[in-house]
Amino acid sequence: MAATLRLARTAFPEREDKNTSAPDQWALGVVTALRRRFAWPPARQVARLAALLREQGPALATLSDDALRLAMTEIAPSAVRELRRRNLERVALIAAEAAHRTLGLRPYPVQLFGATTLLRGRLAEMRTGEGKTLTAGLAAAIAAAGGLPVHVVTVNDYLAQRDADLLRPLFEFLGLSVGVVHQEVPPDARRAAYACDIAYCTNKEMVFDYLRDRVAAGGRASAIQLRARRLFGDTAAPPMLRGLHFAIVDEADSILIDEARTPLILAEKAGTIEYAHAYPVALQVASDMNEVEHYEIDRSRREVRLTAEGRRALATRCSALGSPWSAAHVREHLVVQALRARELFHRDQHYLIDAEGLLQIIDEYTGRVLPGRTWEGGLHQMIETKEGLALSEQTLTLARITYQRFFSRYLRLAGMTGTAREVASEMAAVYRLQTVAVPTHRSDIRSDLPARLCANESSKWKAVADFVEERQRFGQPVLIGTRSVEASERLSRVLNGRGLTHVVLNARQDADEAAVVAAAGQPGTITVATNMAGRGTDIALGEGVAERGGLCVVLTEYHESPRIDRQLVGRCARQGDPGTAVAIVALDDALLREHGGPEAALLRRLHATSPTVASGAALSSARAAAQGRAERMHARTRRDTLRHDRNLDQMMSISGDPV
Repeated sequence: MAATLRLARTAFPEREDKNTSAPDQWALGVVTALRRRFAWPPARQVARLAALLREQGPALATLSDDALRLAMTEIAPSAVRELRRRNLERVALIAAEAAHRTLGLRPYPVQLFGATTLLRGRLAEMRTGEGKTLTAGLAAAIAAAGGLPVHVVTVNDYLAQRDADLLRPLFEFLGLSVGVVHQEVPPDARRAAYACDIAYCTNKEMVFDYLRDRVAAGGRASAIQLRARRLFGDTAAPPMLRGLHFAIVDEADSILIDEARTPLILAEKAGTIEYAHAYPVALQVASDMNEVEHYEIDRSRREVRLTAEGRRALATRCSALGSPWSAAHVREHLVVQALRARELFHRDQHYLIDAEGLLQIIDEYTGRVLPGRTWEGGLHQMIETKEGLALSEQTLTLARITYQRFFSRYLRLAGMTGTAREVASEMAAVYRLQTVAVPTHRSDIRSDLPARLCANESSKWKAVADFVEERQRFGQPVLIGTRSVEASERLSRVLNGRGLTHVVLNARQDADEAAVVAAAGQPGTITVATNMAGRGTDIALGEGVAERGGLCVVLTEYHESPRIDRQLVGRCARQGDPGTAVAIVALDDALLREHGGPEAALLRRLHATSPTVASGAALSSARAAAQGRAERMHARTRRDTLRHDRNLDQMMSISGDPV
């Protein structure tokens, strides 16, 4: 049932990459259910750890530093290898004492339980603000002390560097080395970072390094083949990575689910784009075509399909244009990409143009720019043509892989997130990850205000400004979440018109992210942010803010996944602090417009007659239905992406060694 360790055809250890059959998936589900049925309830395990801390903590505190390190060295290998409860609890207590001595932080029992959950290779669902950074650090330290090379995977460069620097004293106290891999790290330094006991890295950088290793090795070269090549004079650089042993994936639902819709493609520059002269013509032809008659748009999947009439009209229109328009597959591809560039990809929402006049893709899940990334199939150059920019070079695909296939290759995989319950079944089926809900350390006292539904976007921004102005009278800090750069800047103009001082955090202004986030909890501060402020950020409350009600979070648009909404709202009321959250949305927001269905139609009719009624149960129902449709569609997309990637891998294996 389980994938097996592959040694014969790889340069370093990783799991065999094979498609799990339906019977195997059923058996895995049965085993997971039985484990959950007979396991101690999380609350009972947390209570036991709390009791052990009281009983054994004083004795551990009397040990010298050398004695504490020796205790870790003696017990960690067996604890990590055998995963027996008593050994895991004992080693967690040792790590907790080490953290207190080096970081000044005394881990809570829920964090120790979270760390043991990670060591068992499971997905820990911990509420926002419960201390996932320290939890991952404890698990990483124990695993590395037990002899496992560890990758701690985060969603962006800032978090990778921040977390590694924060936890470095703990790791060094235990005699462990720690490295960081992010976009600015050169190859030799990357190799040294991956060679450390613990490497903090971003998901995209690590997967691309893995693909580069595969390409450099000519596919899945074995360790014996690599030694033979060096013996006969092959001076190629050694691999970046040394194996896929143990990964702790922070914000696991974002990386393993949301970003798994798109494969990662390693490409190289391949010269001037082919048919560059045809791109302006394609955009002109696309502008003359009519939706429904000539083409159909699936906006939720960002796909365009020509109708039979559209193909006939295109053939007639292009009959006198010569090459490349004479070839049906070429002209249809060009025009479809032109239609996608015009209709589905918008400036300051899906991309921006930087100060150097380069088109930069915006990551829709994090709100950050993806430097060096391009869309494939000529779409990137088509958008550049639309914006009047110089065309970038075309690219040649060297290797590709999905997140599903990559992370399934780890010998042991674990993850953390504040929002996992909605995707627990997919995590189990695709990654063999059992989801465990970790109890909270303190009760949540957040105040959720009734949602407000506006007729359109302009009235929404007015309502948001009114609400913020009201909160300003009490000096309560406000964090306003938007879905795009365009939306954040539009709201910024409205706030400026009211004379409300604020800061904007988006893909265009991300250089001072840490400073902006740190100040967002100060009295009277107004912060307008895209999804950048939704994950991995801790907003400390300033003096007197708790008495003013804590941080107030305003959600200005529901996302396609309710998990992203919960992440943003979770920026307030952390660790028992007070906080307030409210949603102020519009009928013409993308979610209701693209996925609303009959529930959204009913909502519009209700709003026309009774706005107050529409903002209640009707809005909740329409939101749940729309998000359910979007989530199901994205799940199908992920399955299709994985299936397509496996098929390509099989086809490649006929003519060459696949990645």
